[in-house]
Amino acid sequence: MSKTRPPSDAMVAIRPVKVWDLPTRLFHWVLVLVIAVAWLSGDQGNFTVHFIAGQVALGLLLFRLIWGFVGSDTARFKAFVPTPARLRDYVRAAGAGRSHLIVGHNPIGAAMVFALLAVLGLQVLTGLFASENTWAFVSGPLARFIGTDLSETLTGFHKDWLFNILLGLIALHVLAAFFHLFVKKDNLIRPMVTGTKDYPAQEIGSVPRLASIWVALVLALVVATGVWALFTLV
Repeated sequence: MSKTRPPSDAMVAIRPVKVWDLPTRLFHWVLVLVIAVAWLSGDQGNFTVHFIAGQVALGLLLFRLIWGFVGSDTARFKAFVPTPARLRDYVRAAGAGRSHLIVGHNPIGAAMVFALLAVLGLQVLTGLFASENTWAFVSGPLARFIGTDLSETLTGFHKDWLFNILLGLIALHVLAAFFHLFVKKDNLIRPMVTGTKDYPAQEIGSVPRLASIWVALVLALVVATGVWALFTLV
């Protein structure tokens, strides 16, 4: 007699779902490159490149902030705000070993996203008012609108405190991605490249709505124009 075999992962119907739109993925990977360039150029004293990296970072942040309100479902902030209730339920489910299907950022990942955006925003903002007068006489485009003492204080935050906090958050972000990949067997990196992630078909309800790429292009053009005006006309 043959025995009935329990269902296996291979027998579970899989449904690929478009989780991350192209603008969100481009924001993520271009930002990775920009942070690396800003870090290296700042250490080497190449402030021409450093300022360009800062301009691009500012544009990316402004784009992402607006995209968080008008973009695709999984890109909108309201979809993944890490409220205490969401964090509590997620941690309880994870602690009990229960699967918790989430299309997009889980609450802990969402908290990291908001932390990274906040610290990076402060990093870029302080850079606009920073000045370097020790061995190179350069300053951000808005430094002349504040006093020297305040500019030097903001420069200290920009070069030391905020940058070190940013590096720490990035390290935690990368470690979390590898933890999911190797321990939980949940690849979060590939979807951020391809945009698509596989889910059990029976557990997926409605799929996320994707925003028009034309909206993203118009938004990118408006943001780029604004950043150019800030650095050119101010």
